Amino acid sequence: MASPHLPSGDTLFLPPPSQPAAGACTTLCCACGVPMPPNAANTCARCLRARVDVTEGAPRHAAVVHCPSCSSYLEPPRRWTRAAPESPELMQLLLRRVQRPLPRLGLSLTAAEFVFTEPHSKRLKLRLRLRREVLHGVALEQDHAVEFIVHDRLCDACGRARADPDQWCAVVQLRQRASHRRTLLHLEQRLATLGAADSAIRVEPTAGGLDFFFASRSRAAGLVALIASLAPARTETAKQLVSHDTKSNSYRYKHAFSVELCPVCRDDLVFLPRDASRSLGGLGPLVLCVKVTDTLALLDASTHRVVHLGMKEYDRHRFEPVLTSRQLVEYVVLDVDPSPAAGDARFGYRTAYVQVARASELGRNDAIVTVRTHLGHLLGPGDRALGYDLRGANANGQDIENYGQSHCLPDAVLVKKIYEKGGGDKMHQAGSKPDDGVVDIDEIAMGIGGIDLDPADEVELDELLEDIRL
Repeated sequence: MASPHLPSGDTLFLPPPSQPAAGACTTLCCACGVPMPPNAANTCARCLRARVDVTEGAPRHAAVVHCPSCSSYLEPPRRWTRAAPESPELMQLLLRRVQRPLPRLGLSLTAAEFVFTEPHSKRLKLRLRLRREVLHGVALEQDHAVEFIVHDRLCDACGRARADPDQWCAVVQLRQRASHRRTLLHLEQRLATLGAADSAIRVEPTAGGLDFFFASRSRAAGLVALIASLAPARTETAKQLVSHDTKSNSYRYKHAFSVELCPVCRDDLVFLPRDASRSLGGLGPLVLCVKVTDTLALLDASTHRVVHLGMKEYDRHRFEPVLTSRQLVEYVVLDVDPSPAAGDARFGYRTAYVQVARASELGRNDAIVTVRTHLGHLLGPGDRALGYDLRGANANGQDIENYGQSHCLPDAVLVKKIYEKGGGDKMHQAGSKPDDGVVDIDEIAMGIGGIDLDPADEVELDELLEDIRL
């Protein structure tokens, strides 16, 4: 239990509850003669404190074992609990060490709080407020300081990992093979926020992603299941025999989970193959990926219909993005004409015809284009938006070239609105709710294992954190 602030003074006199009529009466202390409210002991609080020590017998010193590698504390006999400095978990752990003898001494704990100590001092201090009945129903409360000496010792898992770095049982290899790893960067921030890698022995960044090493297969399988619920992923498993005991017929394996994320990321423009378009009910073929969860939310650029595509359906066609978020162009909105056609209500989209011009060409020529967009509920004259310029884009793919010869492609596809940094015009997506357990942005940016970023990936991470702020 914790108290936001303990009252000043180390002793508090608690008289027994009296009748309202006797509340204004006073009597004299039998020891010093000071006027005081009447009580059963007929003694003031100062005289009682001089004669009775409330904290007599209460422990003043204790020891706690701390693992410096994983910041966990030992709960005897063999349980290790991870706790941050001055956290409620650490408070409960320390109180268990001192609460056991209190009932035997007739003491009860009413409040507790941390006292600041330097981290290098290897000391933890708690200020407790103890209560005891001293004479004929008269109770006293007094502050009591307990000092804990911190002994550093590696826990069992950290000790095994330090003695033999290769003593792992399962590894999760997280990869994304794409020109930009936006989904991988976002997934790393989500895993860091959820603390999903806390049980890992170590996390190593690699050229294509992250490797998570675990001491048990079940923990690795739990991380794989969490990743599959956050992003579309393809999972493959393998195992290798390490040792075999013929007498006890026991085997020891090393398990490997290969998790490959879908190369299509949010805000990517995709040209669906003919078979994929038919299987999705005539969607597209020019679609925009508007959301990535355990499925891909694909928005038809012409009809603004949204279809969710799972990883199993994606594996049947294996299409790649035509244009990625690194090829987005800034546009200036000149006029907005709402359309009577409604967009997808699940995402709050509203169809509108918008006149836009490239921000780099504004004032140089009269290159104004009219596009049909799903952002009619967000855009207004004078706003800025990011989109794909299909007139001058270098899109690789024979299918889109053949489609462009027989069909009319739009001049541009608007993706999202640009908000002023630090301004008040910030909106959330329709239907979204603020997260109660939001972690600080700077802490989220640190990630789990620190993926090796090239300059283009650093730009992606900055844009991702800016979207989180919005």
